[in-house]
Amino acid sequence: MFTHLHVHSHYSLLDGLPKIGDLVRTAKEKGCTALALTDHGAMYGAIEFYKKCKSEGVKPIIGMEAYLAPRGLESKKERLEDKPSHLTLLAKNFTGYKNLMQLTTVAHLRGFYYKPRIDLEALKQHKEGLIVLSGCISSELSRAILAGRLPAAKELAKQYQEIFGPENYYIEIQRQRITGDEEFRKKRDAMNAGLAQIADELKIPIVATADCHYLNSDDVEAQDI
Repeated sequence: MFTHLHVHSHYSLLDGLPKIGDLVRTAKEKGCTALALTDHGAMYGAIEFYKKCKSEGVKPIIGMEAYLAPRGLESKKERLEDKPSHLTLLAKNFTGYKNLMQLTTVAHLRGFYYKPRIDLEALKQHKEGLIVLSGCISSELSRAILAGRLPAAKELAKQYQEIFGPENYYIEIQRQRITGDEEFRKKRDAMNAGLAQIADELKIPIVATADCHYLNSDDVEAQDI
């Protein structure tokens, strides 16, 4: 059974639509035995999510989609020049959960600039017990590929592989259904081709995610609003 590892609830403020209870119940109804929660930059829903999953017999996977400051926590330049990238973090044990709490604390108290941000140094300090997925189309890796900098993207993936260990770093592939946006479809396919090439050359395992922001296809308008 497919396990969703990149999922947003309404605690991804102004972005995610589903409430925790609806999210877990829907996952169970669809036959999921485990489910992750990776809200943007924070863990507001972690305890509620954990309790609800346990009550429904679904294995909870606590995570976070982190905002990664490109020039370090202290850099707060013009917003468009200092746009953070995304990185998917999952706790594989209680140590990882505690490190996620440390990271979100750093993000809010030291790194906050429009969004709660961490940086690579903070990740290195709190990496134990974490599984790292390369991220969505807004990740540093994906942006490098889309900018035509495949060698730089490969070096970046190698760096993460070395920092977290080959057993804890995965290339994240997403293939959402898209209607009426041919340009985005081309970007997505080019990105996935580059990601697959890097994964193959560096022997990095691939994981499929869906970057869920709502539950049903007819929720798209409500989520957009």
